Amino acid sequence: MSPPVLPLASIPAALDLAGIAVFALSGALLAAKLRQTFVTMAFFALITGVGGGSVRDLLIGAPVFWIHDPWVAPVCLATAFVAWFTPTRWWDGELLDWADAAGLAAYSVIGTAKSLAYGVPIVPAVLMGVITGCVGGIIRDVIAGRPSILMRPELYVTAAALSATLAAALSGLERAMAWPIAMTAGFALRGLAIRRKLALPAYGRGQRQD
Repeated sequence: MSPPVLPLASIPAALDLAGIAVFALSGALLAAKLRQTFVTMAFFALITGVGGGSVRDLLIGAPVFWIHDPWVAPVCLATAFVAWFTPTRWWDGELLDWADAAGLAAYSVIGTAKSLAYGVPIVPAVLMGVITGCVGGIIRDVIAGRPSILMRPELYVTAAALSATLAAALSGLERAMAWPIAMTAGFALRGLAIRRKLALPAYGRGQRQD
């Protein structure tokens, strides 16, 4: 059986690669801050850029997207070169956080849409959207030996879940309407978390410890 015609075909290639590059840069910069070699930096860039989408594709039975795209891996490696030859202070502050927030929202929607196109039921499709947006960063953090985003209270996975849920809920609408709504909602929630340090409450906070 031939694969379905995917809604991802409507995404401009440059925009798609830009989102991957943002994730890859976050991985490369972590390796730079840890004073690692270029090989480690390139690996972190690749695994962060394609990790979530790769896990999603394996789980839904789709061809792993970057294996069949001649541009994705070179873009990730080129991003590692950029990080290697630029001072880390260039990337300090919130600029990368905001770019990452945009990528997180976009790829959570893309992952959900692709999963639905492959016949995945709504709830698992939403989870595939979250995986697409978050798992690359989780793998990066685990390999680096630091607490992953799952172990931090900041609103990150929650923002991905919001975008993914709206993408599924609005899947009956035209993509030109549904996708911007879903992406904007997740981006706005993540933006509030960045600006106001919003976080989920931890278990047991405010309760008496026996």
